[in-house]
Amino acid sequence: MKNLILSAIAMVFVLVSCNQKNKEAVTTDSQKKESISQLYACSMHPEVIGKKGEKCSKCGMELTELVAQNEATHDHNDGSHSHNDATAVEVKTDATSVTQTTFSTNEIISDYLKLKNALTKDDTKGAANAGKALYATFNKVNTNIIDPKLKTEYIDIADDAKEHAEHIGDNGGKIDHQREHFAMLSKDVNDLIKIFGAKQKLYQDFCPIYNEGKGAIWISESKEIKNPYYGSKMLTCGSMKKQL
Repeated sequence: MKNLILSAIAMVFVLVSCNQKNKEAVTTDSQKKESISQLYACSMHPEVIGKKGEKCSKCGMELTELVAQNEATHDHNDGSHSHNDATAVEVKTDATSVTQTTFSTNEIISDYLKLKNALTKDDTKGAANAGKALYATFNKVNTNIIDPKLKTEYIDIADDAKEHAEHIGDNGGKIDHQREHFAMLSKDVNDLIKIFGAKQKLYQDFCPIYNEGKGAIWISESKEIKNPYYGSKMLTCGSMKKQL
């Protein structure tokens, strides 16, 4: 009888031990799956997303900010998931959360206006710095959040604008060359505003004598005429054509 009781007690210990190990195994497996499925973003460039510990392709920092994915779209052709085409990707940081759902021209316009204002002051170095900043801004645009109907048109305009911004950035000290590319860049920015709009009030100005009398437009945040093509030589030359 005593042997039977001891055997029963031993069986209970064995069953409890096995059950505990199974629970631990399930928990560990669940944690591993959760870790694999999580995505992280760069704290400096939230549009760069990957696995934790990977390096940001833009600044080299580790991806440390946890990304909460609201909804990932499905590719019905192969059944795979695309994280880049998510309708909304929320990057959570300690201070704020940034949700990227629609394309905005705000940062592009801000960098363009800094460039324009530098040229009005004949500041070739400032124009070069603004050109480099604008080039970088174009490069970090996530085209996956642009309306597919407008995406190709955006890419065509942006590729041309990037080329002119790069020339301006690389030619500090050659203000005439910078102004030539600024004239073409202004057309691109004008086209982007026409398609995607702008949150701030802007004006399209026109210089009638630039480019051997062919004229050239520029975009301004002010009604006051300050000509970026001639700077201090003819600062008030030109007129406002329309409000954008």
